[in-house]
Amino acid sequence: MDVGSRALALLGLSRVAGQPRSTWLAALGLAAVALGTVVWRRVRPRRRRRLQQVGTVAQLWIYPIKSGKGVSVSEAECTDMGLRCGHLRDRFWLVINEEGNMVTARQEPRLVLISLTCEDDTLTLSAAYTKDLLLPINPPATNRLLQCRVHGMEVQGRDCGEDAAQWVNSFLKTQSCRLVHFEPHMRPRRSQQMRAEFRPTDQVAYSDASPFLVLSEASLEDLNSRLEKRVKATNFRPNLVISGCDVYAEDSWNEVLIGDVELKRVIACTRCLLTTVDPDTGIMDKKEPLETLKSYRLCDPSERALYGKLPLFGQYFALENPGTVRVGDPVYLLSQ
Repeated sequence: MDVGSRALALLGLSRVAGQPRSTWLAALGLAAVALGTVVWRRVRPRRRRRLQQVGTVAQLWIYPIKSGKGVSVSEAECTDMGLRCGHLRDRFWLVINEEGNMVTARQEPRLVLISLTCEDDTLTLSAAYTKDLLLPINPPATNRLLQCRVHGMEVQGRDCGEDAAQWVNSFLKTQSCRLVHFEPHMRPRRSQQMRAEFRPTDQVAYSDASPFLVLSEASLEDLNSRLEKRVKATNFRPNLVISGCDVYAEDSWNEVLIGDVELKRVIACTRCLLTTVDPDTGIMDKKEPLETLKSYRLCDPSERALYGKLPLFGQYFALENPGTVRVGDPVYLLSQ
């Protein structure tokens, strides 16, 4: 079979006796393109990424209020700004003081006891021994837009109103706090302004630096084996808790795939006094588990300029490809 006939055969064509030469040449041209494509694919096969399962999603956590109580969910959408489940968004609400500065459990440990949940169009603030407060999910547009500061960086927030402020102040036993909400039209904070290791496109609302914090059950169990009093994953406020992996395996996961979600590791999470607040009682210990972590989880001296003298526990990730993650999903390590 000559080259022309072979090319026509690729398209399921053949030259018909008496067919005009121009028609035959046109068909031959198309066949040549197809043949060229086949040859190219044989020479340059597509590289496929190998998948290695390294664990399973055991827990998913959203913390609607910065430093507030976590909400455990069975599935969540991974967005550029963090986990979302219905109207619940991770760290999209913030408590501020009169100067507009963030208030966290470092200053008000009882913040960890305040729960924010959403159902239909209603937002509910609740805490033990306190009457629930029902609010609209979206504060009225007539409410003030306030300039707030998170770790010294400017960011806006819509005031949630007098009822919300009075409820928060009553529970925290203070007089100066207000609750604000981050809205879609507001300009997010850029993670790179907090840590240079993030990309210019990485952004957050009121989270410290990253929208995704990953921690393994094995790492938590290793820490608890060194403590007199056990701590929970929520002491460290992770978004994804992974089971079925080795101790501190998350430290080496450069890129993972969960469902169709791809996450890329950026930097380890340094730990502070907030980890010593008991998420069940709102009492700050000021020592553990931080002191124990310092005994074995400090960075290598070569990374001191990056991490300082704070211990490392959990890893910050950035979103490469959005999608939905579910409890029970396998976690794959991506490699070329």
